[in-house]
Amino acid sequence: MSEEYKRWEARYGAPDYIFGKEPNYFLAKCKPLLPVSGRALAVADGEGRNSVWLAEQGLDVHAIDFSPAGQHKARALAREHSVNVTFELADAHTWAYPEAAYDVVCEIFTQFSSPAERALKWAGMCKALKPGGLLIIQGYTPKQLAYGTGGPKELDQMYTKPMLEKAFAGFQDMAFTEEALEMNEGTRHSGMSAVIGLTCQKTK
Repeated sequence: MSEEYKRWEARYGAPDYIFGKEPNYFLAKCKPLLPVSGRALAVADGEGRNSVWLAEQGLDVHAIDFSPAGQHKARALAREHSVNVTFELADAHTWAYPEAAYDVVCEIFTQFSSPAERALKWAGMCKALKPGGLLIIQGYTPKQLAYGTGGPKELDQMYTKPMLEKAFAGFQDMAFTEEALEMNEGTRHSGMSAVIGLTCQKTK
């Protein structure tokens, strides 16, 4: 059992939703880009706030995370919102991503990956998207280290525009949102934060 697993189990074992119950603000802003129907994958979805919101938008949602404690709360949140989400216990780095299976793939603040793990995860996400499918990513930039209001303490786990451009070079309609703003997403994402968001489409 890895230290990372134990750390997240302990975090998600808290009674409150540590990132809140509302969807990530950047994901919510992407609502106009979502298809009216189709399949969505929420990667390392934790307590379910993003997968539940995607299901509320009419999508057939599959959420993966390696924390049983997190998914226990995610299931409760789905029941609370009267939506169906397929929750699967899985490691985002080693999961067998199916080929061209999803119309939307969403990765929000999953920055516990080492560079090697991140490469595996992003390759899997690319594989899983259907041609023309929508990719949504948000994460912290290196400037976040100065704020210290959430996220990892390791520089190589932060996201930058050149890193994302290189990883998803074959995609089209790339749109970046890089900003510093006050975040209020539970106790773990609270305060001034430096973030980057990306939306793009897999080339048909």
